[in-house]
Amino acid sequence: MSEKKLITPRKLAGFMELEPSKQIIFDEMTEKIKKVFKKFAFMPLDTPVLEYSEILLAKSGGEIDKEVYAFTKGDTNVCMRYDLTVPLARYVAMNEPTLTFPFKRYQIGKVFRGERPQKGRFRELIQCDVDIVGLEQLPIVADAECVNITCEVFKALSLNALVHISNRNILFGYCESLGLADKTIDILVILDKINKIGREVAMEELEKIGTTSMQANDLISLTLKQGTFESVISEIKDLSDNQLYQKGISELTELHSYLKAFGINENSYTCDIGIIRGHNYYTGTVFETYMPEHLDFGAVSAGGRYDNLTGYYSNKNMPGVGVSIGLTRLFDLLDKNNMLKTKSTEIELQIIPLGDTLTNCLELQAFFKDRLICEVNYDNRSFKSKMKEANKKEIPYVLIVGENEVESGEYSLKNMNTGEQITISKEKCATFIKKNNLLDRLTDLKQKYQKKASE
Repeated sequence: MSEKKLITPRKLAGFMELEPSKQIIFDEMTEKIKKVFKKFAFMPLDTPVLEYSEILLAKSGGEIDKEVYAFTKGDTNVCMRYDLTVPLARYVAMNEPTLTFPFKRYQIGKVFRGERPQKGRFRELIQCDVDIVGLEQLPIVADAECVNITCEVFKALSLNALVHISNRNILFGYCESLGLADKTIDILVILDKINKIGREVAMEELEKIGTTSMQANDLISLTLKQGTFESVISEIKDLSDNQLYQKGISELTELHSYLKAFGINENSYTCDIGIIRGHNYYTGTVFETYMPEHLDFGAVSAGGRYDNLTGYYSNKNMPGVGVSIGLTRLFDLLDKNNMLKTKSTEIELQIIPLGDTLTNCLELQAFFKDRLICEVNYDNRSFKSKMKEANKKEIPYVLIVGENEVESGEYSLKNMNTGEQITISKEKCATFIKKNNLLDRLTDLKQKYQKKASE
């Protein structure tokens, strides 16, 4: 009889797969983000992973086409979504008669990109998006709301983040004023990477595509303007009287007035003309979020205004603005830099039977199911082994149930962190654990803020 050949278990590169203790943290981050989205009255939406190729690729072009997972099933050409914005455009165009505008939706889901896996880049990643879509018009205050949500998300995640904000019309208009309108896209590609390639290389590349040295210098100087809205706008507002340029200045000024009205801490955002965004569907406000202490992470979220959202699917004008947080990438960066507080389990209580009390333990689990996250250790091992296992899983409390305990209705509850053991009824047990867990969390928060204050 031939020996069975085993297949070596392996995983495709670029696809995240977390161990349970880290998945707990990932899920908690997801829930915190979702809670912020819901707080701002956004409605949930879940579009299909698969779309018709002609729908998904209508607006992409260039490099994005190469990254899309595409295949044919029968006579149907299908693609896996590479972002959540294009499916939103398709959904809005299909359902416009039944929607109320502005339409505010959030979506948290997987997207797929066939690119080379590397630091911060995955083939499968979860994105957390909010978008606001208008019908015929969408006020600039919607852009400010998306910035506000971004600030709130990173606050909820307890991460220090700074939102860098600009308006693409400023650089588009400035290129027009220099007589370089036909080279604008090429110019912006170079300016978008100026922080990576440096000023000198950017000058060389701009001159190669036909700008003069003076034009290149002026474009770079404008791109590098960053600071408070008041200071930056004051410096650049009179550099050009080009209509598109002045539109960008006006929109930035209006946006800032709404950011102040929202009461956002001014240390949470900055005006940065160098924010351009690579996608060519952005038409006005653009913003990227960075962590000042970890600039090597790059942008940890991004978004902006796109006034032609449904142009390929509808004759009606439906402008939009949105923000996307690549949660998979953000989590990976935090994990690799030891910035996550690990949590081995969500279990609050494990019930350990002694003697012939398994049925009684299952009845206790049924009693606790709406009060605590608990489990019964029904493995046929020694009591000592079970206690070791509970300790290994970092379960905070263990309820020991022997025949005497069943008879008396009083059980031994052990705090696995302190070793303290008390006798308690099932009715008081859940309240006791919840109260002590809350006290532990408050102590952690107090220590955290004391440490922060001392720094």
